[in-house]
Amino acid sequence: MHPNNIHNTPYNFELLCESHPELAPFVFLNDHKRETIDFADNEAVFHLNKALLRHHYSIADWNLPKNYLCPPIPGRADYIHHISDLLVVDGTTERINGLDIGVGANCIYPLLGASIYDWSMVGVDISEPAVLSARNNVKDSGILSELIQIRHQTNNADLFKGIISENEYFHFTMCNPPFHSSKEEASRGTKRKLENLKNQLYHTQNDLNLNFGGQANELWCNGGEALFIKRLIKQSAAYRNQVGWFTTLVSKKENLSKIYKQLDKLKVNHKTIDMHQGNKHSRFVAWKFD
Repeated sequence: MHPNNIHNTPYNFELLCESHPELAPFVFLNDHKRETIDFADNEAVFHLNKALLRHHYSIADWNLPKNYLCPPIPGRADYIHHISDLLVVDGTTERINGLDIGVGANCIYPLLGASIYDWSMVGVDISEPAVLSARNNVKDSGILSELIQIRHQTNNADLFKGIISENEYFHFTMCNPPFHSSKEEASRGTKRKLENLKNQLYHTQNDLNLNFGGQANELWCNGGEALFIKRLIKQSAAYRNQVGWFTTLVSKKENLSKIYKQLDKLKVNHKTIDMHQGNKHSRFVAWKFD
């Protein structure tokens, strides 16, 4: 993980359970006699998140509607830290304004950006229930609520139009796009995750359905991740003077060549930032216009 990520060391479950006692029933000793939780259990991950946000980020309350994505906090924090590196290289000194495209019900990126770096954050989503949940999480975040706005995108065809106003400037945008092109593909991806966690012997198909967190707009879209990001890149050109760095996570490495081709068409500077969280390897692509 990024050297500035406070989650570089193993979780201290004793302290986390002190911060959020509801986590305690989900903690157990694994075969190596180390405390852990079942990361295939959405409820366990949900309470771990609440504990992490309370203990490390002073966010007293954080909630999530049923069947919405429950994000892993360390990986989300890594994206935030790497974006900070881009801004440091740029020599930015004024208060940072960031835009999260597809903020989701969890609102995790604005909360972390505001908490870790004191950034002003705007989160946007096309889902009204997600927007309502995100606003509730902002309201319950205490003083951080002064740094975060949540906006509803009512135009499904446009990612920025109606969101970035004429006189607004963002030092960066970020995005965690839908991974898959269909619900069936997303379900297969979830099954692979469970198998990678070596829990396949302990989880029935019913468990799989219960643990399959995420709404349609969070997990899949027509054309999948590659087409979504290509649309993001095309539309970013209209806001070249209002955004410093455009960034997006890329889940599937095989999509990079298509993304690079689209970026090269626009003749923009771009780079790929690799991230590692344990055995997981992820990345995001960043581009900016001269």
